[in-house]
Amino acid sequence: MKWLILLHVLGATIWAGGHLILSIGFLPKALKEKNIRVILDFEKQYELVGIPALLLQVITGFWMASIYIPFDDWFSLATSHHAYLWIKIVLLLSTIGFAIHARLFIVPNLTVEKLPSLAFHIIVATVLAVSFVITGLSFRFTYF
Repeated sequence: MKWLILLHVLGATIWAGGHLILSIGFLPKALKEKNIRVILDFEKQYELVGIPALLLQVITGFWMASIYIPFDDWFSLATSHHAYLWIKIVLLLSTIGFAIHARLFIVPNLTVEKLPSLAFHIIVATVLAVSFVITGLSFRFTYF
């Protein structure tokens, strides 16, 4: 179980950390310079590790959830762990939805004029990523 948690946390570190770096380090520069290449160049490099990290989190997350909460009980909200599980599932579905929308409707036709729309997606993805971390900590240690 410890290695499962370690892999999950490593994936979360890469996923949330990458989004924080993008939001704090690269996005302001891209907006200031009105330069979409800043974002696209970061994304091109980050996707090589970011997408596998997210997949690792999904696999290890569902695996750990099945250990902590039997699948038959997933549809209950009997304990805080059940609520945290559903919060993480909603965060995952929201992340996937925003990623699909950005990939299909924003990035292919990205222009300087559409950069604020991409910035909005980046900020939301970052908030979702950090929310994953907070919820995961809460699941493990009952913080919130």
